[in-house]
Amino acid sequence: MLDSLLTVAVVASTSLTIVLLLLPSRYIKSSPSRETASGPGSEPKVSVQVLVLGDIGRSPRMQYHAMSIAKHGGRVDIIGYRESALHPGLVDNNLITIVPLPPPPQILRSNTLPFILAGPLKVLWQIWTLFQALSYRTKPARWLLVQNPPSIPTLFVAIVVCFLRNTHLIIDWHNYGWTILAGTRGPSHPFVTLSKYYEAFLGRWAPTASFTVTHAMARQLRNEPYNIRSPIFTLHDRPAAIFQPIASPEARHTFLKRLPETNKYAQDIITGKTRLLVSSTSWTPDEDFSLLLEALCSYSSSSTSKPLPSILAIITGKGPQKQMYLDRISSLTKSSKLNNVTVSTAWLSAEDYATLLACADLGVCLHKSSSGVDLPMKVVDMFGAGLPVVGYEAYESWIELVKEGVNGRGFVTSGDLARVLEELFRDQEGRELAILRKGAVEEGRRRWDEEWDSVAGRLIGICDQT
Repeated sequence: MLDSLLTVAVVASTSLTIVLLLLPSRYIKSSPSRETASGPGSEPKVSVQVLVLGDIGRSPRMQYHAMSIAKHGGRVDIIGYRESALHPGLVDNNLITIVPLPPPPQILRSNTLPFILAGPLKVLWQIWTLFQALSYRTKPARWLLVQNPPSIPTLFVAIVVCFLRNTHLIIDWHNYGWTILAGTRGPSHPFVTLSKYYEAFLGRWAPTASFTVTHAMARQLRNEPYNIRSPIFTLHDRPAAIFQPIASPEARHTFLKRLPETNKYAQDIITGKTRLLVSSTSWTPDEDFSLLLEALCSYSSSSTSKPLPSILAIITGKGPQKQMYLDRISSLTKSSKLNNVTVSTAWLSAEDYATLLACADLGVCLHKSSSGVDLPMKVVDMFGAGLPVVGYEAYESWIELVKEGVNGRGFVTSGDLARVLEELFRDQEGRELAILRKGAVEEGRRRWDEEWDSVAGRLIGICDQT
């Protein structure tokens, strides 16, 4: 009997020792002198993990977070998929480490398996790769900043890791995962209901604090079904330094001549014979591109006392519905329904995209908020470049960014958009466009660094509290 008890004790103690050795290392707060050091070879002011369960290169806000932390002497591990080009500020920065997540196996990304099987398997893959990256491929950090959505399985894994590593969790609410899912599966789908209460339950008690992109979202998170009682701070998206207005016609003309998509239209754009319209889209159902196409068709067939200038519409971005709309554009062009309009697509570097916005006459935003309380960052970038915007306006938070007749115009239907385009472009002297551009420049004056320092920088203790 004694021998059996000793054997059990040895096995139990050995197993416990192995488990303890396998646990990830924990964050231990340094002394004040080390926490505030920032000289060469010294400890960073603060350590932060930034998590994106998506393509890092297509998550500008999370990239801006990482660069702001590093700018103030903090150490950053940014974790996510590396599929497209990163912001230049992330590359070769000795305070920022890119930790790429391995993509799911091809069989889980294709349509080979039914969703009921591929979905859970993909989530299990994500749980394992996230846990491994957050727990073992990175050093323990004081803060974990998580982009939401997606919430499954991100929030669950983040909570477990924060408990094991003595890390504080911040959720950066861009939108709600369940409302996006409802757009594809329908609001009554059982998985949508499950996702809603999962997101609300974990979001309620998990975070040390939360950031939201609008005041409307912050108000919503304090009520049912979320009832978040931990601090919530609105951190509006603001343009990065790369987005700047261009006042010089010569500089504008030089860029338009260089860009292949605008080369042969450059002189007419400068003189106002052609209006340059730019829209950035993810080519997904939550951005109904048909609204813009129908409006452009109406504009092309419009009969007014004054001839309308032609339009060069450049559409940037990548996404699943791109080819479908390219085929539709080709068909409309061949059937002479876009006689006064040229639609071109482009995939540009960050620098060229920023300059294109500054050279354009008008930006178009087709974003439809699934929650009603998020805002498209593309509009922020347009204002940073001094570009007035027309956008879909039928949701609560739109007025936090776009002021009607001041820095932009709103629309709901394609007919609304067509009328706005005619009103703005009919005036050859561009008086109303000039008013809107002045408002856009004014709105774009407050930059990301200023916004971030006053909200996020103070929270994580990297900026002065004064």
